Amino acid sequence: MKKVIVFAILLVIAAAAIYNLYPEKKLPGNIEIDYIVVKKSNRRLLAYSKQKLIKTYEISLGNHPTGHKVFEGDEKTPEGIYTINAKNPNSDYHKNLGVSYPNAKDIATAKLLGKDPGGDIKVHGIRNHIGFIGKFQRLFDWTNGCMALTNTEIDELFTAVKIGTKIEIRP
Repeated sequence: MKKVIVFAILLVIAAAAIYNLYPEKKLPGNIEIDYIVVKKSNRRLLAYSKQKLIKTYEISLGNHPTGHKVFEGDEKTPEGIYTINAKNPNSDYHKNLGVSYPNAKDIATAKLLGKDPGGDIKVHGIRNHIGFIGKFQRLFDWTNGCMALTNTEIDELFTAVKIGTKIEIRP
């Protein structure tokens, strides 16, 4: 019986290692991603170039992803049309692409509630020093409202996305 349990544990570990290390399709080199769509309901980020879908990424979201971000601390990922307004190669989360949240409507909504709308929404990698978790970060929503990718994936997008790129975040 102990041999069966040990074998099962080794099998699970091997399957997990294969899942995490199995290479995924790379973003073609020298391509410019000019439009990004995030579909929160199925945890996908779609990268487009010249109206053609180039690659789909699996993402993690904020701890409470259902609904539009209304105020700082609600741990929701915003919904709406924004732009990539910054690129940080020295982020606490490997690298990141800044999202232009909050817009004027977001600010007004939060103000009506007497709240701060928050900000600092990013498309980012995994927290520095734990990047080895790789694809396992996808297993749960763990950000404070951002959209998280593996470090390899954010490296691809960081190179291919320019400041000013439109990002549409859908429910």
